[in-house]
Amino acid sequence: MLSAHIRRSGGSLILTIPQAYIEQNHLQTGSKLSLEIEGEVLKLKPAPPTRSRKSLAQLLKETPEGLQRVEDWDNMQSFGAEV
Repeated sequence: MLSAHIRRSGGSLILTIPQAYIEQNHLQTGSKLSLEIEGEVLKLKPAPPTRSRKSLAQLLKETPEGLQRVEDWDNMQSFGAEV
């Protein structure tokens, strides 16, 4: 059985995670974890991936019919970080 240690940092308590768990679950600084509390049991597991950003094609497919569009907009030069 692996063990973890709690330490204080400022006003917070910090739980250290065993290296074996980090490697097994490909975690790194900033990785998100989900926690579940069942009585005295704390369950820890990698959080499911966040939703990915939709592509322009997906957004256009979901655009309601009948909206005004600029004619020939898809052939215009980009001016910022659109792409």
